Amino acid sequence: MKKILVTGGAGFIGSNFVRYVLRERPEWHVVVLDKLTYAGNLSNLRDVQDDPRFRFVQGDICDVDVVDGLVKEVEAIVNFAAESHVDRSLLDPGAFVQTNVYGPFVLLEAAKKHGVERYVQVSTDEVYGEVLVGCSKETDPLAPRSPYAASKAGGELLARSYHTSYGLPVIITRGSNNFGPYHYPEKLIPLFITNAMDDLPLGVYGDGQQVRDWIFVEDHCAAIAFLLERGQPGDIYNVGGGNERTNIEVTRLILKLLGKGEELIRFIGDRPGHDRRYALDCSKLHALGWQPQHTFEDALARTVRWYQENEWWWRPIKSGEFWEYYRQNYGAKGLEVEVRT
Repeated sequence: MKKILVTGGAGFIGSNFVRYVLRERPEWHVVVLDKLTYAGNLSNLRDVQDDPRFRFVQGDICDVDVVDGLVKEVEAIVNFAAESHVDRSLLDPGAFVQTNVYGPFVLLEAAKKHGVERYVQVSTDEVYGEVLVGCSKETDPLAPRSPYAASKAGGELLARSYHTSYGLPVIITRGSNNFGPYHYPEKLIPLFITNAMDDLPLGVYGDGQQVRDWIFVEDHCAAIAFLLERGQPGDIYNVGGGNERTNIEVTRLILKLLGKGEELIRFIGDRPGHDRRYALDCSKLHALGWQPQHTFEDALARTVRWYQENEWWWRPIKSGEFWEYYRQNYGAKGLEVEVRT
């Protein structure tokens, strides 16, 4: 593998993947395609912008001409580009269908046309729906419960069909909840870290007993690079950290790491269709020889330190359009709804 196209490479996981690849695969060259919507940020790539192996192109994965021109230059595609926030998908599901289903279609058509050697569709454990007991296996049926999860399921099903119908060397990854540096502060961990730093309320949905399997973003990126090289075309791989925690546990640990009191916690009205639990069986990936390298506690402490040391990155985000959006749609209004547990 010499040259790869990373779509959505200015987003949270994508930018961490670019950074990881340039550090760990010195022979690889990376082309990033990103639309730079609200969650895409060139500041995420500031430390690699002068690397001669890195090239950035602003553009939309739904733009056939832009995609075709880039795909013919590369040997592999890793598609991170996605609308990814469940709450936003409840407010504007059409945008999620466009980016998360039609976008992969455009990429897949170009990949088929130019004969790429690998196409990795980065998906999510949310396509399985909630899993109250046990762990989801790659062979389990899909049962998405939000427009976001349904659109991600649609994108990966389309990718699988291109392997079956056209022999395109597609690999699908289903990752658990990521956390780490450069995580846009609308998601639980970065939102709660930055809120707590400013002594703002931490609005916990429902009773806070929703369970997620958390994976440090660097481990997720390492797994994707590993599968890009060693994954079997046509296969699906769960990528989890093996760190099941309830939302209230994560919240309390963040407060402890910051030396803040639990009086900042507010239990708020639950969101529609909120999945109670996700959990992944990652034995298929582990059998190939990959394991996560970071414990949840150490990685969370590292993440908290990053937000403490990089206020230049997140304060402009939270002082602008994002914070107004958060307050109007599911922030301040939600904090007014107390839930007894």
